[in-house]
Amino acid sequence: MSTVASSTSSGPGGPAPGTRGEPMVRAEAVCKAFGHVKVLKGIDLEVHPGEVMCILGPSGSGKSTFLRCINHLEQINAGRLWVDGSLVGYREKGGRLHELHDRDVAAQRRDIGMVFQRFNLFPHMTALENVVEAPVGVKRVSRAAARAKGAELLERVGLGDKVHSYPSQLSGGQQQRVAIARALAMEPKLMLFDEPTSALDPELVGEVLDVMRGLARSGMTMVVVTHEIGFAREVGDTLVFMDDGVVVEAGDPQEVIANPQHERTKTFLSKVL
Repeated sequence: MSTVASSTSSGPGGPAPGTRGEPMVRAEAVCKAFGHVKVLKGIDLEVHPGEVMCILGPSGSGKSTFLRCINHLEQINAGRLWVDGSLVGYREKGGRLHELHDRDVAAQRRDIGMVFQRFNLFPHMTALENVVEAPVGVKRVSRAAARAKGAELLERVGLGDKVHSYPSQLSGGQQQRVAIARALAMEPKLMLFDEPTSALDPELVGEVLDVMRGLARSGMTMVVVTHEIGFAREVGDTLVFMDDGVVVEAGDPQEVIANPQHERTKTFLSKVL
């Protein structure tokens, strides 16, 4: 098994799982490199249950890589990441982090929903079949129960009349809403959104953001990589600006947007507002 050097922590294995008041996501000195290119250079962040964190930054700043590290789609090279008190992708032994077996990583991912830029729907399956596939195949939910829940989720994202439609019969915004319903079907404790509107035509962006607003109102913990400044200002509890693999600035979204403290943040916002 591969290992990564560990950093100082509050104790073996991190905070106790499920402890009231503990962060849902906690990153300590998280580093990630691809070959000689350092993409993340010591990320320290916390997201508490029920909070929405929006991450802004230029292309190549490490935003999407950090998001992928949270559910171990990318392996970190140093530091630690916890979700709900459990180390993600690793166990600690002898002061080092040893990578978990694939089956254990897969079990962790069941609690973390992720929505990508591209919808990644199965083209040969209807909207409902796309939503039902993972609960039946991974969680062993009965197909009848999964279909009932899937229909309910498609109704929730405004697609109750599209359950039997195939992806090719849906607009990009509708496909992305199916992807959100598919992630929710696993009943995650955390939702990750990697620029979920960036591949959409401008007139379709609003319908996806409306679904995400509804999720935020329901208390879903969310980490959202986005360029939608209005959404971050309205829905986010915390706004994080990243550049060159580090957190440049973080705080209340309205404060950061209206009165950025760092020159790099000011420059970025001046170009996107």
